[in-house]
Amino acid sequence: SENTYLCQIYNLTLLCMEDYIVEPQSVQFLVQHGFDFNKQYSQGIPYHKGNDKGNENQSQSVRTFFLELIRAKKPLVLHNGLIDLVFLYQCFYAHLPDSLGTFTADLSEMFPAGIYDTKYASEFETRFVASYLEYAYKKCKRENCKLKDSSGQHLTVEFCNYPANMSRYIDYRHCSLEEESHSMEAGNKVPVCEKFSAYGWCPKGVKCPQSHNIDLIIDEDDRLWEEKRKKRKHKWKRRKNTEEPAKAFEQESSGKEVELAQNGEEGPPQKQSCFEPAAATEVAEITPNSGGRPLEENSMDTEPETEAACAAEEQKETRGPLSQGGTHRAGFDAFMTGYIMAYVWMLKKGKNTDTGAEPWLPDCHNKLYLSGKSVPLQIVKSLFSRSSKAHSQKMKLAWASG
Repeated sequence: SENTYLCQIYNLTLLCMEDYIVEPQSVQFLVQHGFDFNKQYSQGIPYHKGNDKGNENQSQSVRTFFLELIRAKKPLVLHNGLIDLVFLYQCFYAHLPDSLGTFTADLSEMFPAGIYDTKYASEFETRFVASYLEYAYKKCKRENCKLKDSSGQHLTVEFCNYPANMSRYIDYRHCSLEEESHSMEAGNKVPVCEKFSAYGWCPKGVKCPQSHNIDLIIDEDDRLWEEKRKKRKHKWKRRKNTEEPAKAFEQESSGKEVELAQNGEEGPPQKQSCFEPAAATEVAEITPNSGGRPLEENSMDTEPETEAACAAEEQKETRGPLSQGGTHRAGFDAFMTGYIMAYVWMLKKGKNTDTGAEPWLPDCHNKLYLSGKSVPLQIVKSLFSRSSKAHSQKMKLAWASG
């Protein structure tokens, strides 16, 4: 039915066959979240960077798989995905072009149905006060539950019933609306970490004495927003009763930007207005990292968000035990990214819009979020840029054998 999606999530463990640098912090983070490096080095799918070596189309490789994604002509959905696109292109497609214009021209032809960035959508479409992945996902899920409770149009996600003989390949995790520690921390009045609240990242990590609980952070943001809404309403009433409303409006203009950002009307969210650390790099179809890091985890030097689980609540008792090896996996990032995209599209398309029309979401079509910038990177082919030679050869290969 409308706004109902069947969700299937895949984690692919890859192994770069070239030399690469390992960051100790990243390795520690991955191990803490259950990543099996023995499995990666013994069973990881090998890949190489740059241009094809021989007839890649005849081999069972990640490059062949990536060509299939291109042949499918489906939209590509990412979260803060510029670095992801660079990684996908360099590791599974061809050498990176020398210029940005050539790179964006190639991407526009590789994904003609469009590229969508849910971080851009979270800031400039839904106007969330924070836009890191887990915050945007939980905010969308909360709002969706409100719509469902009020019998309004809402998003529904369904999961597959896999046969028993596939159980060794499947990892089930519970996806709850609120974290278990939410009520406990709220009752103990644990203060929210402001840095984590704004960016989903804190240099102190698990040693931080303040709360990194996303539910508490959203509670706090909602409370502040409601307070500002009441103040605005009170100011508006006073202004209407004055003899010089225009003058009063001018006197208020100095604080307009902050208020409008909280009200979701214009400007970036208030918590995002200061310098942001290195941005997260989640991708919905494949979630890569830099260098030789496995696709099954996101890198430590990005916004390391705690993942949401993807199994339906009723399945956790019947489909096998829940994994205890940590929750930070590429598949959960992919699930959250897809959920945000589906929710935003449901809100924006309206009831009278032709759902088969392209593009999906015109205001977000081919726009990539740029950290610290008020404008996105447009994925278009300029009149002044050409496609790269390697890309042209790959496209011929894709469609000659597709």
